[in-house]
Amino acid sequence: MVRKEDYAYVLDIIPPEEALMKEAEIIRRGFPRRDTYLQVVGEEYFTLLEVTLKHEATVEIGERVYIGNGVRDKVNKIVRRLKYDELTPQAKQELEAVVEKIVKVREKFFIDWINKAGPLTLKLHSLELLKGIGKKTLNQVLEERVKKPFESFDDFKNRIGINVQRLIVERIIRELQGNEQYYVFTAPPPP
Repeated sequence: MVRKEDYAYVLDIIPPEEALMKEAEIIRRGFPRRDTYLQVVGEEYFTLLEVTLKHEATVEIGERVYIGNGVRDKVNKIVRRLKYDELTPQAKQELEAVVEKIVKVREKFFIDWINKAGPLTLKLHSLELLKGIGKKTLNQVLEERVKKPFESFDDFKNRIGINVQRLIVERIIRELQGNEQYYVFTAPPPP
């Protein structure tokens, strides 16, 4: 079950005239595309979604919009969950910068995760899912967080010598692309 997002960031804006659909798909889905569609990424669970924009509303790429329950100021409805491969080239191009922005804004969440992360199996620690953290670095991280929990990405970089924010962004992108054995920050892609 995928948890619901309250906020999302706009990755691409697809005006009605560009939202080309085959006639069979229009009939199958039961509606033609008369609305402006947005491809967005959720702020909390990094869920990739397709939503429609209210007719009077305008948005910009990278803008944070409310998609939760209740009255929405710009988004009309959530149409469906997307797979990474269904993103437009523009959305794929924007994704990394937007994920980086979200990770920076939610720095405390990710630092808490680093400070509390445990083993996934007898041979694999969850921190090792971040490319660049092998057994030697893992032991250094575990020793350092026992001495004093990490306080920020900068604190981690100063004590370990690695830009962990970059590693987290790369991990989230890999999870969104699918084919991972473990999903730490995102839900597995839809079938």
